Amino acid sequence: MALLQISEPGESSAPHEHRLAAGIDLGTTNSLVATVRSGVAETLPDQSGKFLLPSVVRFAAGDSTVVGSDAKAAAAEDPVNTVLSAKRLMGRGLEEVKARFPKLPYEFDNDCEVVPRIKTVAGPVSAIEVSAEILKSLRQRAEDTLGGELSGVVVTVPAYFDDAQRQATKDAAKIAGLKVLRLLNEPTAAAVAYGLDQRAEGTVAIFDLGGGTFDVSILHLKQGVFEVRSTAGDTSLGGDDFDQLVADWIVEQAGFDEDRSIRYHRQLMNIACSAKEALTETQQTEIDLQFDDGSRWQGHLGRDEFNRIVQPLVKKALLPCRRALRDAGLEANDIDEVVMVGGSTRVPLVRESVGEFFGREPLVHIDPDKVVAVGAALQADVLVGNKSSDEMLLLDVIPLSLGLETMGGLVEKIIPRNTTIPVARAQDFTTFKDGQTAMSLHVLQGERELVQDCRSLARFTLREIPPMVAGAARIRVTFQVDADGLLSVTAREETAGVESGIEVKPSYGLTDSEIEQMLLDSLSHVEDDVAARSLREEQVEAQRVIEALDAALAQDGNALLSAEERAAIDSASAVLHDAMTGSDHRAIKRAISALDKASSEFAARRMDSSIKRALAGHKVEDFS
Repeated sequence: MALLQISEPGESSAPHEHRLAAGIDLGTTNSLVATVRSGVAETLPDQSGKFLLPSVVRFAAGDSTVVGSDAKAAAAEDPVNTVLSAKRLMGRGLEEVKARFPKLPYEFDNDCEVVPRIKTVAGPVSAIEVSAEILKSLRQRAEDTLGGELSGVVVTVPAYFDDAQRQATKDAAKIAGLKVLRLLNEPTAAAVAYGLDQRAEGTVAIFDLGGGTFDVSILHLKQGVFEVRSTAGDTSLGGDDFDQLVADWIVEQAGFDEDRSIRYHRQLMNIACSAKEALTETQQTEIDLQFDDGSRWQGHLGRDEFNRIVQPLVKKALLPCRRALRDAGLEANDIDEVVMVGGSTRVPLVRESVGEFFGREPLVHIDPDKVVAVGAALQADVLVGNKSSDEMLLLDVIPLSLGLETMGGLVEKIIPRNTTIPVARAQDFTTFKDGQTAMSLHVLQGERELVQDCRSLARFTLREIPPMVAGAARIRVTFQVDADGLLSVTAREETAGVESGIEVKPSYGLTDSEIEQMLLDSLSHVEDDVAARSLREEQVEAQRVIEALDAALAQDGNALLSAEERAAIDSASAVLHDAMTGSDHRAIKRAISALDKASSEFAARRMDSSIKRALAGHKVEDFS
């Protein structure tokens, strides 16, 4: 397999020409934009001096939209037309959204085939379009502040965003009129913001718990180079879930029925969020709910009770931490620093639990809401050409293995999980049957050995392969993953030069539980998978042997074999046929060996016959 190098954008840009670039943290709850001015990265405020832009969009009749604080303020009174946490819906299918987020106040357009579209007075809108409105607002803020058009941006995404979610993010940026230099993993951006590239070397854990997503990444630093050794996370775990648990507690305390809970869902979530934020500084907070019908409920929530309520989520966040350490081949005491990122890391129980898990106090001195945008801005400044790309080299990884289906329903992994990106790797394949002129390629993602246990990403066909004997064609398949984690696959037949390919852009992605389950299954089914692969490999080999023998018997069996010899071969072939239907790969291997032995004399006679036909009418000296 060949490893190809892919140059970074901006490498050849003239260093003396300063170009306007920005880093954007497109968050679930809040979003920010930052830039580098006079060598210093800073977040940019709006006209009222606020840095955080709530990731909320309210749609009105016509083309009118409101983004940010004003939209958030209207969420309780107009929940149907006000979209929050759209990032959670990015890259997900309609059925998955309905199953995973049953309490969403939105009504979805059932006519949509794949991408969920929320019904609003302005018409149906997708999560991509909602995110585009947020990005437009941030773009306008940056261009107004900097006094010019942006040359490019770096947009951050959770490290565990899959291909579909990353593509949806790029599509949103394109709609917003932004040139995306790169999608950057949020934990990696945080490492840049903390200046960890200035260290000689070390190993750092980035714990990023935002409003709707969670990532933990293990980064190895050496001579200014960041390499993500492993990454794990949960794309459906964040501050919104903490708020939901507190809201559920309020509903239980107040004795609300289901109808009332749904009707006041947004108001309950706002109160729950305020209570959570208050308890980061105080030991107890008062809750006062006043409803449109004039009724009222008052109560209080203490930090101890809050900790009890959210403890399951904190424990859930530690599971990916264990997996990331295991994947990196490290223990908790091998970590030199723990960086806390995301507004939800302000929760005292989160900080305490993470500190206890890693055995050291986490770094919390930089505003956890701003670090990702600052890091993205620093990287954008490099990629747009304002600085030498040698100053900062970011090496991210793919979260799950990528491969192809081969004969027998087996998966041949081309790029293993946790491989550094960008990367391109190639592997040669060949035809299975004589005269084969086309090959179907099935691209897969996952850790298991069989196609049925992995996720299908795409299919395409390579045609016009010159007809040859089985195994003679040489087909090079190349997998290329770019710096944004997006995959393209090409197949080329080397003899004729015919080529085909596909960019893998699935319309919806894996759920967090599916990703986690795929990784867990790959560990818990190791022995089963090895046995299953061995069985399929022997079955494929048996099929090849039988097909080749049947073709030879049809051509020369009557001329070269006696009735007794043919009966012996047929008997051995029948035994192999029976073994193929069983589950013992060793039995198949023995049957193949027995058939080879039974047909060896026949094969020798066919070879002699071929040589005689080739020599007929020629003298020995003709071949000298």
